[in-house]
Amino acid sequence: MRHFLTLRDFNKEEILDILDLAISIKKDFLQNHSVFLMQNKILAMIFEKNSTRTRVSFEAGIYQLGGMGMFLSSKDIQLGRGEPIKDTARAIGSMVDMIMLRTYAQERLEEFAHYSPVPVINGLSDLFHPAQLLTDYLTMIECGIYVPERVYDIPHIGLPKVAYVGDGNNMANSWLMLASKIGFELRIACPKNYMPDAKILSQAFEFAKESGAHIVLTHSPQEAVVGANVVTTDTWASMGQEDEKEIRQKIFKEYCVNEVLMSLADKNAIFLHCFPAYRGQEVSESILEGKQSRVFKEAQNRLHTQKGIMVWLHKNRA
Repeated sequence: MRHFLTLRDFNKEEILDILDLAISIKKDFLQNHSVFLMQNKILAMIFEKNSTRTRVSFEAGIYQLGGMGMFLSSKDIQLGRGEPIKDTARAIGSMVDMIMLRTYAQERLEEFAHYSPVPVINGLSDLFHPAQLLTDYLTMIECGIYVPERVYDIPHIGLPKVAYVGDGNNMANSWLMLASKIGFELRIACPKNYMPDAKILSQAFEFAKESGAHIVLTHSPQEAVVGANVVTTDTWASMGQEDEKEIRQKIFKEYCVNEVLMSLADKNAIFLHCFPAYRGQEVSESILEGKQSRVFKEAQNRLHTQKGIMVWLHKNRA
């Protein structure tokens, strides 16, 4: 059984195969050509953590594939009231064809997947947000950034340089996994004591030995952004860190992606953000709404990337 819990579990070819599916599915969608690749299949969507884009994109996606989405919040099911994860996973998994879980803890996700008889997708956890990273990579491809060993009808530059500026959170961890698997240059700039997870960093450096990825860690946003083809960031205080918001704003104040910082990037660089975005904090209004921003293309691509993930898992189900 293949699950989609982290990009760590996928090799380069599998990642590119999922993206190929997403590109094909999006092409059909834009041509108003409906292809029901998951007709009559049911996706259970379990939300222990609130969401806007994740719910809308997965629910719309499964409908467009010919299936049905079932929304389940922690208030609606026994998983939020003390039932063992293994019981919920086996029970729900016996009634549906696929499960998406958005949770606070990667450990809960992995335990759920271990007992589930159907594929499980990570809709976000404390450590990883892999669906978002494939979305970002699809957006990069469409913007002509990088396509290794693939030929699309878009001119592309060579090996890209991606700069991530901000908190070393689940997005930073996921960028590490994507870069180290695919093989491009990733520069991560975080304040001291806010670097990505040490274990994940170690794994990324090991994967990079095989892929040729170049990973740079720095405390300087300027060092990370100079000459970058992609500049990206995330909120400074994620859900569950609300009590740290004020102190984080002080610590991260020099990490705002504004016009001065963005001017150091390549002249054709794009800006990405997974949302929700807090204007004037991790990114300025002028950059988020500016000509280099691709954030709404990126947001819309969640729909197509996640359809690619679901179809790939369905096709590769043992």
